[in-house]
Formats: sequence, C-alpha cells, structure tokens
Amino acid sequence: MTSPILVTGGTGTLGRHVVPLLRASGHDVRILTRHPRPATDGVEYVTGDLLKGEGVETAVDGVETVLHLAGGPKGDDEATRTLVRAASPAGVRHLVHISVVGADRVPLAWMRTKLESERAVAGSGIPWTILRAAQFHDLALTVVEKMTKLPVFPVPGGLRLQPVDSREVAARLADLTLGAPAGLVPDLTGPRVHDLAALARPYLRHSGRRRPMLPVRIPGKAGRAYRAGANLTLEGAEAGKRTWEEFLAEKLG
Repeated sequence: MTSPILVTGGTGTLGRHVVPLLRASGHDVRILTRHPRPATDGVEYVTGDLLKGEGVETAVDGVETVLHLAGGPKGDDEATRTLVRAASPAGVRHLVHISVVGADRVPLAWMRTKLESERAVAGSGIPWTILRAAQFHDLALTVVEKMTKLPVFPVPGGLRLQPVDSREVAARLADLTLGAPAGLVPDLTGPRVHDLAALARPYLRHSGRRRPMLPVRIPGKAGRAYRAGANLTLEGAEAGKRTWEEFLAEKLG
C-alpha cells in the first residue's frame, strides 16, 4: 500500500482540480485544511494551520510526496518554512510547490514572499520540483469584475498578463507530483498576452455593459517592472491552450 500524497491548499481553486487527478491515478490523498471535514473515498483531511504551525507534523506523518498549493495575500514564506521544518525529518521524498511567474523579477512584497517560499523549498534538503505559473483566468476575472463596478475602467499603462486556465495548471502539477523531482521546471503561461483593456472588452460584451476606459500609470519600481514585462515569460515557457475568451464563454454563458 502506497503512502498518501499530502496536498496543502487542497480545497482551493487549484486544489479542487488537482485532487481528483491524483485520485484518478490511483493514489490516496491527504489534505491539510483549517476546518474539519469528513473523509471521503480516498481523501482524508487533517485539521491544521501552516501559519500557526498547528497540525503540520500530523499531516506529513507517513507521507513521501507533498504538493504545496496553500497560499494567501501574506505569510506564504513563513507557511512554507513551517511545512519544510515538519517535512524534512518526516522522510518526505518529493516536495512539489506552485509559485508565480516573475517571483524573482517583480519588486512587490507578495512576490518576495513567493520567492522566499521557493528558496525554503530548494534549501530544504528534500528533493523538489517548483512550477511557476501565470495568473489564473479566475483571478483575471475577479480583477475585471471589480474594476467594472467603477464608473470608469482604469487601464494601467504597460501592464500585460498571460492568464492561464487553472485546470491546465492542475494537470501539469499532477504530472509533476507523480513524477521524479525535477527542480525548477519551465514556466506555465496562457496562450496569449493581453493588456487589461483587452481582458475587459469581451467581459463587457458578455455582460452587456459599457465603461469608458481611462489610462493610468503604475508608479515606482513595480510600475517599471510591469512595463518591462517582468511578470511575463515570453520565451521558454510552456503555454496552455484554453483562451481567455473560451474561459469567459463558459463562465458567463
């Protein structure tokens, strides 16, 4: 009997796609979650909190592979260090981590926590795999929806995105989790590069709305980084196939 695969963040956007893929491969899955849940077929839940350091030792006990998806607006680096401290003495043999394109290039505090998380994984002494992915279509939709509530739609000059479908990221992560440790693998991006106006227009058409668009400038080092495309991977990345327009058509009917 093989040991279960531990998935942190297994109930989130990405986790909900990855877990069924791991189950379909014949593996049992253990999910670390902050809220108690009853076990289901082949999936058990361990209650714990990476930021508080609660339940982590129990979650990694008897596990050889960990897929670390859990993340939030802050504290990702400390959460990852907590996981690593528990996983290393527990005999984990493969630690897979999802990061973000541009983690080492965009000077934002959140990006720094993602980079520090990568460093914690790479320095853990555990064989590892890290995949950097572009923003999910789901996140791009949330941004567009919020900006559409404003009377004027702000368009940051020079900001471009490569939104990727979360299901394609999940499929790639499942393959990596079931494979051998591979280090830092090629980035995964969406099939096209869009500015925010290009993302907004089809959404506005689908929703039957109109908004005037106002160019704005992102100030400081972050603005310069985005205008230079530091959040993009234009060469050497693997590209998903599902487009933003296809995603919207499914979401909005």
